[in-house]
Amino acid sequence: MTGDRHTQVVIVGGGQAGLAAGYHLRRLGLDFVTLDAQAEPGGAWQHTWDSLHLFSPAAYSSLPGRLMPPQPGEEYPDAEHVVAYLRDYEKRYDLPVERPVRVLGVHRDGGFLRVETDSGTWRARAVISATGTWWRPFLPAVPGLTDFGGRQLHSVDHRRPQDFAGRRVIVVGGGNSGAQIAADLAHDIELTWVTQRPPRFLADDIDGRALFDAATARRRALDQGRTDTGGVASLGDIVAVPPVREARDRGLLKASPMFTRLVPGGVEWADGTRAGVDTIIWCTGFRPALTHLAPLQLRGHRGHIATSGTRAVDEPRLYLLGYGDWTGPASATLIGVGRPARDTARQIAEQLS
Repeated sequence: MTGDRHTQVVIVGGGQAGLAAGYHLRRLGLDFVTLDAQAEPGGAWQHTWDSLHLFSPAAYSSLPGRLMPPQPGEEYPDAEHVVAYLRDYEKRYDLPVERPVRVLGVHRDGGFLRVETDSGTWRARAVISATGTWWRPFLPAVPGLTDFGGRQLHSVDHRRPQDFAGRRVIVVGGGNSGAQIAADLAHDIELTWVTQRPPRFLADDIDGRALFDAATARRRALDQGRTDTGGVASLGDIVAVPPVREARDRGLLKASPMFTRLVPGGVEWADGTRAGVDTIIWCTGFRPALTHLAPLQLRGHRGHIATSGTRAVDEPRLYLLGYGDWTGPASATLIGVGRPARDTARQIAEQLS
């Protein structure tokens, strides 16, 4: 691409949030383009570990306008099925996605926002940032982090148990990623699973449907000034999807308390007990991938960008979609991103009119 190009809206990111936004912008007749850094459709789902499954049945894991078809033989679809669904969704609605295009920065430029990329410049009246969190894994500042002589990975780096054959592995994290990866490894690997607090498994009959309802009820209560319901956290931390349930019931998911420091050959607990470790897999979450917004200088306390709904308070032409509850209840999920995407598109249409 050469020269500057103009459009009403630029969406940064072609994963589930970007596609949901594109669906609603198209329904409203707006001119837009989606810029995606990935070479293929599917967003972060094409980079997950092999055994990852959704928390909900296909029908409850759908983007607006099209139900996800069930996956034969699977109650909870795997990541490959999600990638195929997103690819079909993008094609079905003829969403204008350009890839691979890496957005370098978003700048104010008079009445426009200027979007600089590695393949040219776009000028738009509004920008939707939908880059998610997968690309910015978080590692805690544990003492001795640089002293450990073994291999350190984040959950984004895990692919399959065979990669750790003959290794002594510690999985760190008491959320869904930690439990799923621990269950993935527990059958064949010398595994230690450590968590900050005893793991809290949700009841076996609770899946993503209930989690979405809980997140929505919490947001509604907060918006109306009522008592905080606690949302998803009030139910537990870990969805007992079948592989996790099986490993738990076989006694393979026994969590140890979090160690206090790393040492050259392993880890050490507060009482001085040590364990030899070859590999640590940190399942410690993510932070929003927002470096492309740095030129706008919007970050406040602890790097947070203030929003009203999905709209940036200090730059009303910018919207942030799909980063979690702060930009819409359960908006980082397939089923949860539809409503804030719809509201965002409507607000942009009113703004441009």
